[in-house]
Amino acid sequence: MKEFKQIIQSYELAKSENRKVALATVVQVDGSSYRRPGARMMVTEEGHLTGAISGGCLEGDALRKAQTVIFQQKSMLVTYDTTDEDDQKFGVGLGCNGIIHVLIEPIDYENPANPVELIKLALAERISCVLLTLFSIKRSKSEQIGTVFLKKGNHEYGKVDHLPPALWLEMKHELSSWEFASGKIQAYPDFDDISVFYELIRPPVKILLFGAGNDTIPLAKLADILGYEVVLIDGRKNLATKQRFPSVIEIIQGSAEDVSEQIETDLRTVALLMTHNFEYEAVVLKKLLDCMIPYIGILGPKKKTEKLIDRLQNQGISVSMDNIYAPIGIEIGAETSEEIALSALSEITAVLNKKEPIFLKDKVGPIHENPS
Repeated sequence: MKEFKQIIQSYELAKSENRKVALATVVQVDGSSYRRPGARMMVTEEGHLTGAISGGCLEGDALRKAQTVIFQQKSMLVTYDTTDEDDQKFGVGLGCNGIIHVLIEPIDYENPANPVELIKLALAERISCVLLTLFSIKRSKSEQIGTVFLKKGNHEYGKVDHLPPALWLEMKHELSSWEFASGKIQAYPDFDDISVFYELIRPPVKILLFGAGNDTIPLAKLADILGYEVVLIDGRKNLATKQRFPSVIEIIQGSAEDVSEQIETDLRTVALLMTHNFEYEAVVLKKLLDCMIPYIGILGPKKKTEKLIDRLQNQGISVSMDNIYAPIGIEIGAETSEEIALSALSEITAVLNKKEPIFLKDKVGPIHENPS
């Protein structure tokens, strides 16, 4: 998500300076690769890069091809075969074992539905949406259709009138019946071997961070690096400030009762109770239990959480522990504030991705699941 925002920033700057750009997108991966479908990189005509399509191995070659795309103003599909034992051909050892298909598209600032404008629309509100990118591996030497359509709730953006009507009907059926659980790549061999990358774009994770003490500063910084949006909430005006927390998107100051009335949540919102104030958190937790959020983390020993739950149950409030994680974090031996932040954010990421934290060396099969 942060990569999207950085690409948009670079796009706006290049547009203001009338500099030509191209967008490279990983659209399909067969086997193993460092980045998955949906990874993007913007390239300016001077060679400035924003984002990444690999761990640094493919960027040099992709940059040169992107400059060709900018010059010719025609999209192209580039295939990198890292299964070749001679993996020095791109200048470095790739360390992968897969085939990576990268679509490179010139960006037309005059087109209000160019790929970056569609991404901007996708991020404009906190609504999950699907971005459609069309390409053909069989006809990789030909100009590609590219990123052309966005479905966001009941709204549709982009143009599809240049697509075969029968293909568009099948794509519409896919969109109407598809559960927005993950991305999907669908091949249509009857339509000139076109493939469609149905890319799910979800809102960024929003963290309701209750607590403005020194121990939450590293967490806010690390969350920003991850591209998460942090709303800081605390009753202490001298601590909950932009000077101390410059990266947060919003600061809510006030009593527990007051801030509880200002809480806005959705299924991509999580909460962390780190105020070190039992009474404050008792009021806040009561409110959060009414919200459909996947994660509520509570800092402190288990006995503290047990007392919080007892307090609420004595008030006649039913408490489910399904989405309550206390103490917060996964076991990494965390001691410092920075380590606790890493532990807590790792747990949040695992919960949202529906993963059980393990050592990757113990995982059977590939690290990443392919969209399919």
